[in-house]
Amino acid sequence: MLLVFGSLFVFFYYTKDFPRPEMFQERQLAQSTKIYDRTGQVLLYEVYGEEKRTWAPLNTIPEHLKQAVIATEDANFYHHFGVDLKGILRAISADLKLKEPAFGASTVPQQLIRSTFLSMDKTAERKIREIILALELSRRYSKDQILEWYLNQVPFGQNTYGVESASQRYFNKSVSEISLPEAATLAAIIQSPYRLSPYGENKDKLLIRKNYVLDRMTAEHYLDETTAGKEKKKEIVFIEKPLSLKAPYFTLWVKQQLEEQFSEQLLQERGLKVFTSLDWEMQKIAEQTVKEGVEKNVIYNARNAGMVAIAPKTGEVLAMTMGTGDYNADPFPKNCQPGINCLFDPKFNVVVGTKNNPGRQPGSAFKPFIYATAFNKGYTDKTIVIDDLTNFGIWGDKEYIPQNYDNRFRGPVSLRQSLAQSLNIPSIKTLLYLAGLEDSAKTAKDLGITTLKPPFGPAIVLGGWEVKLIDMTSAYGVFASGGLKVEPVAILKIEDRNGNIIFENQKTPKRVLEKNTANLINDILSDNNARTPMFGPRSNLYFENWQVAAKTGTTDNYRDVWIIGYTPSISVGLWAGNNNNEQMERKQPAATVVGPIFHNFMEKILPNLPIESFQKPEGL
Repeated sequence: MLLVFGSLFVFFYYTKDFPRPEMFQERQLAQSTKIYDRTGQVLLYEVYGEEKRTWAPLNTIPEHLKQAVIATEDANFYHHFGVDLKGILRAISADLKLKEPAFGASTVPQQLIRSTFLSMDKTAERKIREIILALELSRRYSKDQILEWYLNQVPFGQNTYGVESASQRYFNKSVSEISLPEAATLAAIIQSPYRLSPYGENKDKLLIRKNYVLDRMTAEHYLDETTAGKEKKKEIVFIEKPLSLKAPYFTLWVKQQLEEQFSEQLLQERGLKVFTSLDWEMQKIAEQTVKEGVEKNVIYNARNAGMVAIAPKTGEVLAMTMGTGDYNADPFPKNCQPGINCLFDPKFNVVVGTKNNPGRQPGSAFKPFIYATAFNKGYTDKTIVIDDLTNFGIWGDKEYIPQNYDNRFRGPVSLRQSLAQSLNIPSIKTLLYLAGLEDSAKTAKDLGITTLKPPFGPAIVLGGWEVKLIDMTSAYGVFASGGLKVEPVAILKIEDRNGNIIFENQKTPKRVLEKNTANLINDILSDNNARTPMFGPRSNLYFENWQVAAKTGTTDNYRDVWIIGYTPSISVGLWAGNNNNEQMERKQPAATVVGPIFHNFMEKILPNLPIESFQKPEGL
């Protein structure tokens, strides 16, 4: 009798707040994760804000989709009473072998209860509540009603819930029209909507699981082996739909960081508020100036450009954009494979790069790291090197006899003249005879260049090693801040749905370069008189009434052109070229291709920044 009363008490305790049936058709949208600009006033992206669930009655959902889901997620669905006892016993056996609670064997009613009302915490209390509620759910409602709720609520990634929205999202058709292999693909996604995204790195794993779903349908006698074999061979074509988001390159970079820091479940359900470093007004200026610049650069066959702006004192990323700023633009040419054969691939973010495509060659924009190393060793801007035809011996498999950009030689020049005018031969001599290869590479790494890999050769001073635009811009920010480094920051703080701060940026400046060395680099790169012989007195690097330091970079083959420019308040990096590494045409230098974009952007933002000058170096 005591056991009966105890069982009844447990049952009524866990079912006293049993949810109303209609709640299965509703979802609290306020719990989605929202990403804001730095003010918290501009919503950049809502992780589940585009959840457009169109309710699909069970009689409009194809039988092969219902069968695919049941065969994969709950083969005994129409025969159990909410909980699959055999499945639980199998899961317990597996748990004992693994020596940890996996809590597998969740039926469709259990999944529905858990995803709607419970957490994903693997606790005994949560599991008991899940089982009891699943039993009560199955007692109160028909199997078809439960299946209808489940199919309209289950997540499919890409901010999509329910089979109708998923079918529209991935195949651009109503769920009533999807084919058998498409249905098997949707059923496959359910296991892990984000890991098995057709747009990520695991598309091949998704297609493997799609075939597994077809095998499960065969095992459950929904298909014969011949049909399953034919359906496996059919191509699955996924469509891309525009994402409604602001500052897409920056925002998706932030979203990637969130996914690395928090679990999928937390991002899905906890209603986080993410305050980023983005300055929305500056971002709009960046997008417009880059768009206008790329449109003009088509004459050079330079269809891509990237820009990032960072506050040197804090490391905060204020703006980031790519190409025309239109993330959903068509690639060029239209029949290319994005990221491989595209001159213009709108979705590739060259600012931060990827594992497979980490960066581009920076040309002469790398030179300040070499000169900073020489200054650290006691050489000054007055130190003389000889600019003449020089054979630097065998490097690799041939003699290294570089030329200056204008094919001229100037004889004795100071390090100030050499850096300000970006002279190649004196810079290589500075690297090999004054600074040193290994020490120069170390300086670059200390300042934040993350992609350098040995062995190093003299071409490193001319930008022969690949770098990321965000690394270069941040590293120049070290000069701007007098030798203090703060790694790039995109997220300022994160609040939970109750306004409690659960993360706050705590990065502090770290000295990585001698102050006087940084001041000397700043003085040279902002010395308009020193660079005039090469660039002219009123180049795109010059700003009347403003002290702006800047350095250009152009690769030998005219595939990449760069400008990094900065004041004490902001560091701005620009790259232009083609995503597929194709050469530009007409062989124009950085000052011509990206110089106008840089100048236009700085002219618009400088009036909104503090009027600051660089500190003069000692002993100048």
